[in-house]
Amino acid sequence: MIDTFSNSGWPRLHDGQKRVLFEILVHGPQSRVELASRLGLSRTSLTRLARELVEVGFVEEGEMLPSAARGRPREMLRLRPGSAHFAGIKLTGDALYAVATDLSAQVVGKREYVLGSREVPDVVELIGRVVNEMLADLELPSAVGVSLAGDVRRVDGHEFVDRSVFLGWDDVPLAELVAAECGLPGFVSNDVLGLTAAHHWFGAGVGLDSMALVGVGAGVRSGLVSGGRLVVGAHGTPGKVGHPRMRGTGASCWRGHRDCVYSFVTTPAIEVNAGVEPGDYATAVRRAQLGDPRAMQAFDDAASALGIVVSQVINVFDPQKVVITGEGTAMLDLAYARFEEALGDTCDRMPAEGVIERQPFDFSHYARGAAINALRGLTGGLAG
Repeated sequence: MIDTFSNSGWPRLHDGQKRVLFEILVHGPQSRVELASRLGLSRTSLTRLARELVEVGFVEEGEMLPSAARGRPREMLRLRPGSAHFAGIKLTGDALYAVATDLSAQVVGKREYVLGSREVPDVVELIGRVVNEMLADLELPSAVGVSLAGDVRRVDGHEFVDRSVFLGWDDVPLAELVAAECGLPGFVSNDVLGLTAAHHWFGAGVGLDSMALVGVGAGVRSGLVSGGRLVVGAHGTPGKVGHPRMRGTGASCWRGHRDCVYSFVTTPAIEVNAGVEPGDYATAVRRAQLGDPRAMQAFDDAASALGIVVSQVINVFDPQKVVITGEGTAMLDLAYARFEEALGDTCDRMPAEGVIERQPFDFSHYARGAAINALRGLTGGLAG
């Protein structure tokens, strides 16, 4: 009999099974010989582990490929993407973005809702309704992940949301509340850290031992992978890059500063500095494109601020790659020279070509990151 999580059909995999699943999940179909070599396992051990994953339904035997040397053809082991499904939720101050993903992290369903209330019970009830609707007809609903701007504190296996400025939440046991509402294991992550993990497993950071992600939008934060693992910090608060001081006076940040990176690089700061209405970032972009001096200055300053943020990350962590993404990266289109200038002024050594990579963004990407965080939670994080 297969041991499963009490409120999910997901089996409790042991470490050997997790390692094999991770290799196939992230690096694609491989032969038993290749897997045994990559994992440092004997052929006998690998054969047993692969058979167990086939039995639980996550892996299947695929096509036969010619061997590089003389001998029997290689039988490839590949993932069964549709064998399990996850829900991912991204919360903002006024909206809920939801996706359903399969085991390969491909999005198979997507929803978007306006929050009628920011009260915790109301938001949890909406999450439960959305998750149950999305996963109802899918094979093996396994877990729910929720991401949001804020800190996630972990104490004795419990996850608490702290300092979620946009929702006004503090000390909220969100994972437990979501699990109870949905009838599935629940996991919570900071949105940028979840997106960092998603890129490490399935995006720009696949195969890298170290990478950083800088997310720019209503806030600014970074995530880091070091030694192949996501850095979550001792208190759940890594990646706080928004408050180094810079020259000039900008919008007041939530801590009361008017001369920090946050005062220039975030979308609310750009709106204030460009002289447009709150929430009208698109108008600020259009005015800058048309040559409006105030709007152009706002994006010049934002580009300089982003250069300072990226240089901090590079100077301190020296990652193999830095991914820049988020809904507020128009400064890279409007004032890239200012970004490069600030980077050059503050970086100890300018990064090589290709180290900094801008990635496209949609809010559903944060929701997908939350679903991937749920997968990581069920598997004990695997290798990441």
